[in-house]
Amino acid sequence: MYLIILDSETDFDGWRQAARALALHHIAPADVTWQVQGQTKDQLPPGLSEAPGLPPIETESTFTVPANFIELARITILHRDDGRFALLNRLLWRLKADHDLLEAITDPDVTQAAAMAGAVQRDVQRMRDLVRFREIGRDQKAHYAAWFEPEHHIIAFAAPFFVRRFADIPWSILSPDVCAHWDGHAVSFTPGISRRERPAPGHLEETWRRHFQPDRLPTPDALVKRRRNLHEASILEPLLVDAERWTGGRISPRPETTMGRKATSDDLEALREEAAHCRACHLYKDATQTVFGEGPKSANIMLVGEQPGDKEDLAGHPFVGPAGKMLDRALEEAGVDRKKVYVTNAVKHFKFVPRGKIRLHQKPVTPEIRACRQWYEREVSVIQPDLIVAMGATAAQSVFGKITPIGKNRGRLIDLPDGRKALVTVHPSYLLRLPDPEAKALEYRRFVEDLKIAAGLQKKAARAA
Repeated sequence: MYLIILDSETDFDGWRQAARALALHHIAPADVTWQVQGQTKDQLPPGLSEAPGLPPIETESTFTVPANFIELARITILHRDDGRFALLNRLLWRLKADHDLLEAITDPDVTQAAAMAGAVQRDVQRMRDLVRFREIGRDQKAHYAAWFEPEHHIIAFAAPFFVRRFADIPWSILSPDVCAHWDGHAVSFTPGISRRERPAPGHLEETWRRHFQPDRLPTPDALVKRRRNLHEASILEPLLVDAERWTGGRISPRPETTMGRKATSDDLEALREEAAHCRACHLYKDATQTVFGEGPKSANIMLVGEQPGDKEDLAGHPFVGPAGKMLDRALEEAGVDRKKVYVTNAVKHFKFVPRGKIRLHQKPVTPEIRACRQWYEREVSVIQPDLIVAMGATAAQSVFGKITPIGKNRGRLIDLPDGRKALVTVHPSYLLRLPDPEAKALEYRRFVEDLKIAAGLQKKAARAA
């Protein structure tokens, strides 16, 4: 038997080096036990206190595995299951003989690893959704702290998101595993707080001052060794691309139930919950959350915009910012009952470029629109609207499945292949960007006139009912 001791729970580099050596020496996974530094001897099987060492590896000895396995392993190793090291070692061993093993999505080992990776990703999303910082101190001495209990070893992995999202404030995220700190220049990590020491409601500031105020944080030099084994990288593109192939479009195979309900075509809430975990494109990495559509399931009009803005990204609801207020005003003037309309976006995550404290909107590109179109199609399947109003070029591209000019198509009903009607108009944010007051007033009137077409259809449907 061979005993492999890793430096930490997230020591991917140590696992990778050891697993490669074991495979090159033809040592079967069943003959290997994995341990993390610091585990006591009574946690180990008997007879492993003096496991044999591995002989040197010949330089010409090598083998290759698919790139997506490496990225799968990087994420799976963050899972809290003690058997993850052995599982990944077993997959690596099998990949030597079957390079296409990961395509066998019914294989128990592949399914288990993918499920673990999915659980890690959902935990990362949960952390993004739930972490709320509390201000400690005031003015120049202000700091922000939050408490979070992860299900898996994700704090260091998720830290870059909070660096990007809250780059302009110093913050600390405290957890039982490891604590992350941002001083405006670099991320550092300190040991976690035991659950016995966790801050009770209202005592977060006291806990932070006792353990983590700046004069007690270790120096950068002292953190180098501690940080070495904390994997901070975000998920790489190869995994996202290949995950589509071997997990049915998600990072892991998930059960057909969502929050205890089957995600059928007539279940809008289950669909919304499923979309909250979408990883079909890279935009989820920087966005705060998925912003799904809202409105009554019985709506006969669906309004489709481009993407969430800054306000929508933070609130989690579509059209709540300045463009939303402009839309509400125009709908009222056109005679459309806003409460009876379903409102959504072609792209469900906010795409932006940070500029100091401001997040500047960026227009989605075709691959991002295509990746998100599945949600638009499924929303249509649930809502079954009579009319779909495409507001802006991005929305029109999603609705028609191709680039559709606004000027040539606005102001008239267009037949869709499924028998529904479509109406093309501008996005309300376009009106906000017009610098000339006269031009803005003119375009606003045209926008209202377009919406009056929708109002007529809504009134007709109401009479028929």
